[in-house]
Formats: sequence, structure tokens, C-alpha cells
Amino acid sequence: MNKNLQEGVALAKELNDILTADKPNCGVVICTPFVHLASVAPLLNADIIGLGAENCADKASGAYTGEVSAEMVKSTGAQYVILGHSERRAYYGETPEILKEKVNLALENGLKVIFCIGEVLEEREAGKQNEVVGAQLEGSLYGLTPEQFRNVILAYEPVWAIGTGKTATAEQAEEMHAFIRQTIAARFGAAVAEDTTILYGGSCKPSNAKELFSKPDVDGGLIGGASLKAADFKGIIDAWK
Repeated sequence: MNKNLQEGVALAKELNDILTADKPNCGVVICTPFVHLASVAPLLNADIIGLGAENCADKASGAYTGEVSAEMVKSTGAQYVILGHSERRAYYGETPEILKEKVNLALENGLKVIFCIGEVLEEREAGKQNEVVGAQLEGSLYGLTPEQFRNVILAYEPVWAIGTGKTATAEQAEEMHAFIRQTIAARFGAAVAEDTTILYGGSCKPSNAKELFSKPDVDGGLIGGASLKAADFKGIIDAWK
């Protein structure tokens, strides 16, 4: 929940201009607040920057005042939606069952899903991180077919390392990403697991991006605060060069 409409449009335009001039060596997607989507969509060079929403509803349509459906998101020109973000789970009580509905509706409407998973500090300290992350995957994604799952991008968020002063090492990130890939392979097959993009979402910034991205199972980043300034975001994108 950052930047008003005018500021958001200006940031998207700045980023588009920068990446048009110096093409990225990786896929780039920006996920904006709902009110920005339709204004930002026509400004982006779709060959360089994809567009996504930060959430969508668990209902298709109807008397759900204030909600935004997957169909509405898709109609703006967006191609992606973030679901299951740790903040949505923590502050808005989103359960695996609710998220399962959201994922299904997003996929039905032709959106690619960026699905967030991760453990909190108490779970990490108790050594339960694999159990927690495995349950999050099973609770919301195991009903999908392998074909559907190919439209899911995973984002691992070590919730304990976001804004707490504690940092996850690149080794800890790789360890969890490898576990996630093995879990996907066991459910959907090795080929699907190999093709699944697993992003790292724990305070990724220009100073640590290269080390994180060098790990074999870390396929990119889900960037929070560092994406609010085009120069910082570009620094992370350049870690792929």
C-alpha cells in the first residue's frame, strides 16, 4: 500500500523507460495496488515488463462490496496476481482454504499466480519451517493438475527475516528453495518442479541480490521496499547480468 495513483504511474513510467534503454536479462513484473492497474497497463512495454495485482477475491462476482475479482484484475490488462502474501495471511486471516479458492479463480481467468509461502520466527526457531511450508503448499495448491501448476510461480518469504533485523543467509534461502522444489517434484513430477520458478522474498536488495541469485534453486526475487525506487529496483535486476 504505497504511492498514490500519480506517483505509481510515474514510477512505472520511469522503470519502463530505464529498462527499455537497458534491456533486462531476466523477466520483470510489477505488481501494483488495484487503483493503478488500468492506468499503468498501457504505459508498459509488455515485452519488457509484466503487470500484476497484489491480491484478488475468493469469489467470482456478486454482493461482496469492496472486493476485486480475478476477472476484474484480468480486464485491466494485468497478467499476474500475488496470492498468499505473509501480510495477507497475518493481518487479514487468509487461510489455505481461502487461498485455494483465490488460486483457482485466478487460474480460471487466465492469470499467472505468484503464490507466497513461508514461516514465522517461532516456527523457524522450533525447526518446523519445512513442515509449515509443506502444509501451505498442500493446503492451497495440491488440487491443481500439473498443467495448471505450470502457471504458478512460488515465492518463499522467511517472514522472520523481513523488517526484523534478522537476515536469512543465501545458504538458508537455498536450503528452503531446494526443499520446496523437492516437494513439488514429489507431487507434480520432476519436469514440473524443474520448470517452476521459485522467487526469494526476504529483504532482497542490490547489495545481496547477486549472492542470492547465484544459488541453484533461487530463480529470482519478490521485491518489496527496494522496488519503490527505480534505481534500487534496477540494481537488483542488474544482478542477473
